[in-house]
Amino acid sequence: MAARTTAAFEQKMTAYAEAARAALAEPDPWRGFCDYVERVCAMQAEDRGFTTVLTLSFPTAKQFEADRDRSFADFLTLIDRAKATGRLRDDFVAEDMVMFLMANAGVLTATADAAPETSPRLVAYFLQACAATAAAPLPEPPAPRRMYRAMLRFAAPKR
Repeated sequence: MAARTTAAFEQKMTAYAEAARAALAEPDPWRGFCDYVERVCAMQAEDRGFTTVLTLSFPTAKQFEADRDRSFADFLTLIDRAKATGRLRDDFVAEDMVMFLMANAGVLTATADAAPETSPRLVAYFLQACAATAAAPLPEPPAPRRMYRAMLRFAAPKR
């Protein structure tokens, strides 16, 4: 069963990995960061099951897990590079992207096909809030382990 499930998500994982690689290839790290956030949120809008790719674990699917781990490592590198330019606020953490995806999922659910321009507008707000020029003190971010638990709960099927 896991092999069939993994195969179903393989294309999504490939697209996710490509988004991270393309962002790292962008000469301007801030532009790469913005492109990545926009692309991943658009992927979520195109396929609501996309979040599952980021939250499910397939311990026996070594290549799938390796691709996800590498993509996450690429995202961390992207964050570091964008911060080094002074354009990404210093307190941005990877868990902020998870929060963005959760918020975007809520907007996508609420607006569905009735107002598709809502999600890109939300993403633009996110990116403006990420800019170092907009930086003002924020509350502490959730610990990675706590956010991971939240992701699992978020992606769990509703009964």
